[in-house]
Parts: sequence; C-alpha cells; structure tokens
Amino acid sequence: MKEFESILELKAYLTKQEVREIAVQNLDLNQIESVILKVKFRRCLFLGCVLSSRLFAHLQTDNYIFPHLEVPYNIYPNRLYNRDTLYNGYDYRRPETYLRTLDKVVYDHYLMTGKETHNIKETLARRLHDHSITDSLQEFLTEFPEKKVVAMMGGHSLNRNSASYRQITEISRELTKRGYLMISGGGPGAMEATHVGAWFAGKPEEQLNEALELMGQAPTYADVNWLPTAFQVIEKYPRPAYSSLGVPTWLYGHEPPTPFATHIAKYFANSVREEGLLAVAKGGVIFAPGSAGTMQEVFQDIAQNHYESFGYASPMVFLNREYWTTDRPIYPVIELMHKRGDLSHLDLGLYDSTEKVIAHIERFQEKK
Repeated sequence: MKEFESILELKAYLTKQEVREIAVQNLDLNQIESVILKVKFRRCLFLGCVLSSRLFAHLQTDNYIFPHLEVPYNIYPNRLYNRDTLYNGYDYRRPETYLRTLDKVVYDHYLMTGKETHNIKETLARRLHDHSITDSLQEFLTEFPEKKVVAMMGGHSLNRNSASYRQITEISRELTKRGYLMISGGGPGAMEATHVGAWFAGKPEEQLNEALELMGQAPTYADVNWLPTAFQVIEKYPRPAYSSLGVPTWLYGHEPPTPFATHIAKYFANSVREEGLLAVAKGGVIFAPGSAGTMQEVFQDIAQNHYESFGYASPMVFLNREYWTTDRPIYPVIELMHKRGDLSHLDLGLYDSTEKVIAHIERFQEKK
C-alpha cells in the first residue's frame, strides 16, 4: 500500500479518476479539497487527516477513516521525533521550560492515566501511536544497509567523566565514520555516549574533548544540569554530519531522551521498543556494562540469534572483560553453552580494546 505523508506528493499522484489502496497519514486534506473531490477512492486508509464535512462525506464510503482521539500527543506521527519536536520550546537557560515540552507533557499524561491503564481510549491511542512510530522507523531504516545498523547497549547511570563513557563515544564515533548507523535505547549514560560519539563523527577530536569537559560538569542524568549542558554543547557544535537513532520509551520517562540522537523513535510499549531495537540491529550489538536492563537485552538477543529470527545471526560483542566475566559473570556461561551446542549460531566477542570491538563488527561485514 503506497503511503503519502506530504500534501504535494499526494496532489501530484491524484491524476486518475479512481485511486485504490493508498494510505494518507496526518495531512490537512482541506488544502487540496477540490482535487480530492474529483477522485473516487476505494479501500484507502486516512489516518488522522483533517477533513471538511464535504471531504468526509466524499470519503466515508469504501474507505477507512481513523480520527484523532483527545490525547496530548499525535497518535499518527508520520515521521520520527527529534530534539526539536520532543523538546519543543525548551531553553537551557531557563530549565523550567522543560515542564512544557512535548516529552514532559506526554510523560505526565502517561503517569496520570496509568502506565498499565485499562482505559480503552488511552490504550488504543498508545497502540496507534506506536504503530505509526514503527512505520516511520522502518521507512527511515531503508536509507541504510541492514547490516550497517549497530546497537550499543549499556547502563543509564554511566558517568560522563568515566573512562567507559569516553570509550563508548570513541567506538560510536569511529563506526559512524565508517558508515554505520549507531542506535541505542536513547536515554542517558551509555546510550547518550553512543549518540555523542555519532554527533562528533567527522569533527575534530578537540571539539569532542571540549564537549565532554563541559558535559562532565553534570556527570549523571540525576544532575539538574544534565540536559542544559547537553544543549549547550549542541548550540556550540551544531549540525552533525551523520545520523544516529535513539529508541527510548515513556515507561522510563523519568530518564530524559538524549538530544544528541538525530532521530528518535519513542514508544509507549517498552516490550515493543526493546524487541524492535534488537531486531533492527542486524549489524551487531555491543554490550557495555549495565545492570538488569542490559542483561535482559543480552538474553533477548541470544534468543533472536539462536533461532535466527531475522534470517541470520549477528555479532554479540561484550565490552569490558572484567565486568562480563567477574562483576556480571554471564559471558562464560553463554560461551560454554555455545561451545557445547546448547546455543547455536552465536557470533561472540569479549574485548577491552576499542580497536578489537570495531574489528569484530567489521569482520561481520566481510562475511557478506
């Protein structure tokens, strides 16, 4: 089904007397009312479009019209979020302006209506929203070879001044320069480091050093200046040369999404978000140190690779040998089960070195 997310594109398409099975998403169709009234539409989808009474009467037969619901968010977004849409109106010089941003307004509504609400209107609105985000995400990913999409997983509490944070930025920066799309859960800590690295790909290392020094004044997302310092860096070093993708969730809405991700697929349903994040990382997943959430992602990725759920297995690269063998000793168990045949198709790596992590991801590309 051909999709239309632009009035100009739709208008150019409407040259026939009858149009079948197209999807029109979140457009003000009153702008081209006279054109639409000349066309017969059959089995078409109209999602959240603005319609005059004449247009509604014209389209209601043989088509599917999905209206807006009264919630403080667009349930049919036709593109991914970004810094400007989620943090609309935010001024880091006046941190209280965050309270009026879309991200905070939606999170407050999410809490008010209940994380596990039984309100059928709210659950429907959330599902429709997440469906539209997935549709926009899939469209965005068509711009990249699927094996050039790599995810970085790791803890949200990672300190900006730590050696691990710096190493993640370096790995992400180098892979981004080599043509990879770096993705993460889109939050603070290791996730933020992923997008900071991608943001400074192609920029002088001195700029990255200055950025990390400034951001280090607010080491964790619990610091009131965590978001302001990020926006100060963006103001000083705007216009990244490369894209990166964050995939956060309002389930963890107390953790603000990193503004360094150029594209943001924010979900209500964390289960959809986590499964989808690992599913699209067909170029591999790098696991930096993290707690329960990161370990959950490790085992989710094991299942996808063991069953080759998406046609093949991709690398699982663990960063920080001591952490994954002593502090959270799950790597030896995974490796043992793989060697004795309990787990199949796994492509495992365990490294301390930035260069070895990158080399492992690159070797997978050579297997094409």
